[in-house]
Formats: sequence, C-alpha cells, structure tokens
Amino acid sequence: MDGVQLLRLGKRLTELGRDMIIDPASAHLTPGEIAVIADVYRHPATSAREIQVRTGFAQSHVSVSVARLRERGLLDAAADPQDGRRTLLSASEVARRAIREHVARPAGPVIAKAVPDPERARRVTELLDELAVLLLP
Repeated sequence: MDGVQLLRLGKRLTELGRDMIIDPASAHLTPGEIAVIADVYRHPATSAREIQVRTGFAQSHVSVSVARLRERGLLDAAADPQDGRRTLLSASEVARRAIREHVARPAGPVIAKAVPDPERARRVTELLDELAVLLLP
C-alpha cells in the first residue's frame, strides 16, 4: 500500500463512519459541523480556539460552525469562570443523547451495504476490528 492508497482508504473509512452516525434528522449538518460537534463531545468545556487547534480548521470555519450548532441547540455556551471574556462550549444534552445512540450501533449494516457479498463483508469487519486493535490507542 502506498501513501495515496492509504489516504483513499482513510477517506472511505471516514465516509462509512459518517454513514453510521448520520441519520436523516442530522443530515442537515455539514461534515465540518459534525467534526466540530464530535470534537466538543470529546472535549467538553472547550474554547473555539482549542477546537481550531485540534481539528486543524480555519478559525472562521470553527466560528461559523459553532454559531450554527448553537442555533440548532446542539452546543451549549458558558462564560469561562476564570476568564469571563472567553466562552466555553459543550455538547448539549440533546446532542450527547443522539451521539450516544448513534455510536452504539454496530457497523455491520453499513459495511454490508458497502460490500454486498456477505462473506467479504464479514472479512472486512474482521480486518477493521484487527486494525482498530493495532492502530487505535
């Protein structure tokens, strides 16, 4: 496997993962907004600047995404108790509940849709499980 294949595989796995966590009710979220809400979910009480550093998105993109997510009730904002000029963001209860429900779903159906042959889909699932053990902290 070369670097280009690895990047293409990573992109395809990202697409499959997105298919698992997006339902029709959340389909109106852009991939960038999904990345921002996922980051805030993993790092509650965080600033827009910290999101920007972790995601690598431009500050303007993070600011627009945060504003849209707050309008939809998916992010809560509070003043930093140590610095009242700074805003800390957390996933709202609605967002946390939806994320918990979606991440608990098994990957099998999405993989079966991407790989119609049942035996090959089973093998892909096995390989992905093995890669997760080897590559994820």
